[in-house]
Amino acid sequence: MEGLHPWWPTAIPIHPHLLLESLGYAAAWRLFLRDRAAHDPLADPMQRATLLTVGVVGGALGAKASWWLEDPLATWAHLTDPAFLMQGRSIIGALLGALWSVELGKLAMGVRVATGDAYVRAIGYGLAIGRVGCFLAGTTDGTHGLPTTLPWGMDLGDGVLRHPTALYEIAFLLVLTPLCHRWSAPREGDRFKAWMVGYLVWRLLIEPLKTQPALWLGLSGLQWQCLAGLVYYAVVLARRR
Repeated sequence: MEGLHPWWPTAIPIHPHLLLESLGYAAAWRLFLRDRAAHDPLADPMQRATLLTVGVVGGALGAKASWWLEDPLATWAHLTDPAFLMQGRSIIGALLGALWSVELGKLAMGVRVATGDAYVRAIGYGLAIGRVGCFLAGTTDGTHGLPTTLPWGMDLGDGVLRHPTALYEIAFLLVLTPLCHRWSAPREGDRFKAWMVGYLVWRLLIEPLKTQPALWLGLSGLQWQCLAGLVYYAVVLARRR
């Protein structure tokens, strides 16, 4: 398959992004089931199932909407092209979509406890596995880095030495996730909040090394979405204080 990382065996007929993303989902689900008993304060199984469903649906919608907003002009130009509209998604949109839909669901049901801590390891390690697929996908999925002359630049499949941004993110996730999971947080839900803030800041800083176009004021669509998430958490912290 053209454009894939040279390390991916050509004899394997499946795209590495699809394979590793599926493994990431499976690992995330298993980790969530393990951590739910210790970090999910909801006693009502119906509430738990409802919020999980709301989060999955909100995450799926957010992932798609986020990708459309990465380049609104391109999305508008292909508004009648279903093939174009369905081809991409973004983890930033998935995280924010799931977060805000669950918070609205909790508000509607009168749930006042924080429920995010059960997802820290699931999301962090599941995402790290998925990023292995992004790395092996080379230049085929649009998440690859810009050309670089640094000694660790890698040929991702097009003969150009580039920032291996997927590897940067895997390393970051393998540090951030256990730190947040093991943190003796003062309140339930703070581990998840810390993980989200850390990841949003990371993506805000790392995006300039990728190929996404600037949308406004030199920032890409994903960077503006990261800022929206950070403003949300700033408001949450301000209300707590």
